[in-house]
Amino acid sequence: MVFDLIDLSLYRHVVEAGSITRGAERANLALAAASTRIRNMEKSLGTPLLLRGRQGVETTPAGRTLLQHARILLSQAERLREDLGTYTGGLTGQIRILSNTNALTEFLPEALGTFLTAHPQVSIDLEERLSDEIVGLIAGGVGDIGIVAGTVDTGRLQTYPFRSDRFVLVLPGHHPLAATREIAFAEVLNHDFVGLDRASALQRFLADKASRIGQPLRLRVQLRSFDAVCRMVEAGVGLGIVPETTAQRASRTMAIATIGLADTWATRDLTLCVRALADLPPSALRLVEHLRRNP
Repeated sequence: MVFDLIDLSLYRHVVEAGSITRGAERANLALAAASTRIRNMEKSLGTPLLLRGRQGVETTPAGRTLLQHARILLSQAERLREDLGTYTGGLTGQIRILSNTNALTEFLPEALGTFLTAHPQVSIDLEERLSDEIVGLIAGGVGDIGIVAGTVDTGRLQTYPFRSDRFVLVLPGHHPLAATREIAFAEVLNHDFVGLDRASALQRFLADKASRIGQPLRLRVQLRSFDAVCRMVEAGVGLGIVPETTAQRASRTMAIATIGLADTWATRDLTLCVRALADLPPSALRLVEHLRRNP
């Protein structure tokens, strides 16, 4: 039984993505090559690692055992690369960050930009997830650093304050509700909305909130960024929910109004979470220090 680091990395990507196709994309391998590698791993081991179905793949008991060891070995290999990197002139490594929508769009671009400029040999794998998903994935060793809403139970993870923001309702400046100072999410569900695409963690969160109220979220257009949402709101297509920082920036150039949301979930104290600072590779530890030092 001989598995190289490419095999182990591919296998981890496949399991975490829930699909050989998406796992191959993450590993930058052609689908045919990825499928062949997985089959060869199973042949070498003499037992299936994955259960394949229409909805994707699931791990067998042997597959779950392999995943645990693959994560350890890949982490050790990354630590070795980073430790040796200190002899070649600077911090090296790849950091995996799992972030909710708010932090990813509003706060991370600038913070990561300054960090990566200072450390040109470090790369970052950034993935958007729901806050409660992130906690489980960080605890399970899937990522190095998580950024979640402060209201989420982070269990035994080590946590540190990151940023504060809140979601607000944006609407055309001429809208009948424009003079309203605060409103509940349930009171506007009879209006059309403009939102992010269905893969967005925030959009899934809002859809769940609407479902719990008993009304579907009437999305007329789905876009890729909060700025695009504000532009479509200005055009009168529907209402939008965006971070207050986005709304303030957009209102300088767009004819939109902002209303505070009365719901408790609208206030977002964002939190950094890690399994343990002592277990982080040097590059990830340096990034945590950078994020905490630069509010």
